[in-house]
Amino acid sequence: MPDFIKRDLTTACLCWRLVRADGVALGFATHDRDLLIDGLVYRAAPGMLPSAVSVSDGFDADTVDVKGALSSDAITAADLKAGRWDGAALTIFMTDWEAPGAEILHVARGTLGEVSVQGEAFEAELRGPTAALDAAVVEQTSPTCRASLGDKRCRVDMAGRVRLARVVETDGSALTLDLAEPVAGAFGFGRLRWIGGANSGLASAVRGSEGAVVTLREPPVFAPVAGDLVELSEGCDRRFETCVARFGNAVNFRGEPHLPGNDLLMRY
Repeated sequence: MPDFIKRDLTTACLCWRLVRADGVALGFATHDRDLLIDGLVYRAAPGMLPSAVSVSDGFDADTVDVKGALSSDAITAADLKAGRWDGAALTIFMTDWEAPGAEILHVARGTLGEVSVQGEAFEAELRGPTAALDAAVVEQTSPTCRASLGDKRCRVDMAGRVRLARVVETDGSALTLDLAEPVAGAFGFGRLRWIGGANSGLASAVRGSEGAVVTLREPPVFAPVAGDLVELSEGCDRRFETCVARFGNAVNFRGEPHLPGNDLLMRY
């Protein structure tokens, strides 16, 4: 137990360290002045408080509800709704505000789950490390591939399959780019990452492509404008025929296309 906890007159304060998926790191402290810890400034934010923290020594998934006030220059309602903070790594710890960082008592850590905004405050679920134990251990059989194009199981070389382009025209979820697809439907089921503009740092799933037009599964969170820079990654529909004909990667196909399904078995 740190010494600052044992004092009759405590000088402890809670600190939050948030790191988004795009690398943006923010620090907050439940104190009336900013604190500098390990090179990161923890801004004074008395409104940032976790709920009761319950941590077990077993394999049950530890979850904590965290609440905080929205700040116009740090955490905004628009960023929360856009999903910029989804999956962000969060560490909550206590320290002595008279000697910040000299002694640290870790309270909880994990990733942010579903985030909801109510008025001028937000609430999110903190998923602890043991939440990963809820994931399925054994994969279910499927006629389509369970790997993602270019990952360590697929092994398709993505060099030359990721391209930069600029937006020429927008129409809802359809974007006209200054780049045409290399082959028919190349960007379908792929990913579009926004590098410039209001959506910078966000990613959108691609439903299909035709020529220089890319159709997203959902309209962008913020309205794009002509000239916005995007990064396009080719996609795959996960069918065995596509894996063989387009990628020549049948040896790494992670599915069972020739396994009889329930419909065939029930015919008898």
